[in-house]
Amino acid sequence: MKQRIAVLGSTGSIGASTLDVIARHPDRFEVFALSASSQVDVMLRQCAQFRPAFAVMAREDAGRALAAQVESSGLKTRVLWGAAALDTIAAHPDIDTVMAAIVGAAGLASCLAAARAGKKLLLANKEALVVGGELFLATVKQGGARLLPIDSEHSAIFQSLPEDPASWDARVEKIILTASGGPFRTRDPASLRDVTPDQACAHPNWVMGRKISVDSATMMNKALEVIEARYLFGLEPHRLEVVIHPQSVIHSMVQYRDTSVLAQLGTPDMRVPIAFGLAWPDRVASGAQALDFTSLADMSFEALDTRGHRERFPGLQLAWDCLAAAPGTPAVLNAANEEAVAAFLERRIRFDQIHQVNLATLAAVAPSKPATLDDLLAIDAQARAAAGQAIRRLDT
Repeated sequence: MKQRIAVLGSTGSIGASTLDVIARHPDRFEVFALSASSQVDVMLRQCAQFRPAFAVMAREDAGRALAAQVESSGLKTRVLWGAAALDTIAAHPDIDTVMAAIVGAAGLASCLAAARAGKKLLLANKEALVVGGELFLATVKQGGARLLPIDSEHSAIFQSLPEDPASWDARVEKIILTASGGPFRTRDPASLRDVTPDQACAHPNWVMGRKISVDSATMMNKALEVIEARYLFGLEPHRLEVVIHPQSVIHSMVQYRDTSVLAQLGTPDMRVPIAFGLAWPDRVASGAQALDFTSLADMSFEALDTRGHRERFPGLQLAWDCLAAAPGTPAVLNAANEEAVAAFLERRIRFDQIHQVNLATLAAVAPSKPATLDDLLAIDAQARAAAGQAIRRLDT
């Protein structure tokens, strides 16, 4: 039988790549539902191509506009809007698999809905796990969901680990996440105050949305990935390491107790981990170009304490700091960073002030241990308010 799939965040880069892989295998996959925030024209084209049963827009105005265009086009897709509709689709009984590709904490509720409903959950939204933490994992377990990471690094780690999770702690020495270093890997740290949004979004290897591109430039994406790896794979934070690998060929590695290392390699194309997640435990063609080892000039690695990287990427250390702090602290960091990146993209703060906002927010918010989604949302709101205050102080 075909897998019936809901692609949440279908108009973003991950969503578009997911639909590309699905289109290559019409005998295996069927799009049952799509969701987006506001890109009505893109969603209409996707509905025309894939004929989903449902399309959900986050905003009511976008939903009503899409509904009118769907009706005039003669499509049978039912259009819904709002957060409740998104949760309903994520847990729909006719769906087998949910691709969670909504950017930021906004994707948390629908991820939890899919987990409670026991779906195969392809997690491209690292923030959902960073914010949700143990509550998210408990929901996955209670619902009987299957959680598969889609971030290229975490997919690589998953593919390099033993099949039995119960053996990971005994057999694995450490996990090594690779980082490209982004567009500013060799730039003088003192010059980062002059970075523009377009420069920060010009990643040398990957094609991504603007928010995650900025996170890559600050390496906050790697900080969030360290937190995500802690929850996904259960190893203590001191057994999680980051190394800079500019070529983005090795996507991450697992070092075993006997010092042998298993790594997953591939071209920097998100269709590779997406295809792995969709077809797991099988393998299908992704559409990505295969690696040509004879054309690789080299594969180099840089430690974080060399070449001024700690001054260039001060936010990376916040991952271990947050994991050592009170439960809920990673949610504070995520909210602060989302607000700071948005302010930078709107040119309200400088690039080097993103880290200042994150530090100020972490200092201002002392979260209590979250036990429910409402608790997490309250922490998120409190952190965003504190980040907003920090941004206004810098903006004046």
